[in-house]
Amino acid sequence: MEKTAKKRLFNYITRKGKGWVFSAVDFTVDFKRWEIDQSFIALEKEGHIKRLLPGVYYYPKYSNLLKKSIAPDIQQVVKTLARKYEWKVFPEGNTALNYLGLSTQIPAKYIYISSGRSRKYKVGNIDLEFRHRVLAETMISDENTMLVVQAIKSVGQIHADKDFAKKLSKQFSFKEWVKIEKKSHKVTNWILEVIQKAKEFAKNG
Repeated sequence: MEKTAKKRLFNYITRKGKGWVFSAVDFTVDFKRWEIDQSFIALEKEGHIKRLLPGVYYYPKYSNLLKKSIAPDIQQVVKTLARKYEWKVFPEGNTALNYLGLSTQIPAKYIYISSGRSRKYKVGNIDLEFRHRVLAETMISDENTMLVVQAIKSVGQIHADKDFAKKLSKQFSFKEWVKIEKKSHKVTNWILEVIQKAKEFAKNG
């Protein structure tokens, strides 16, 4: 393996910043596969990167306070797996509420809807699950729209009241809510009504 390949690859990683999560697919445009694999092996051995899951690594971020490397952001791990396997993924239920800051409770398990096969992972002490699902909502391509739809579904029709819509409205600008409403034409009526209420709250400040 050419030393320059490893150096160039590590320079790419450092430009992304501490805490970045990645896999081989993030480098295939600029490197040969054997260069990537051997660079990963060498960089891990040297302590520059850490292996999280089979084929998934991260650039460690050190905490002076804790005197150790901080676990990577779970959302980065999810996005990396989605890129690696070419999945379309969206947070489900309490994960969506947590993602939007509408729940202060840290989920015991992070659950995502996936266009790929159902899979479970253990990332440090965090349980991560992808559930394959074929629903009308999975045809929504916009990330924020799907996030909102899953959050509303998690709360349920009875509890997705005026107060919830008001809290939800603060997560995005009025311009974004207009976009979310347009992208929500496939959802059931009661979910669309909550989205429309949130849009009106956002409009009126």
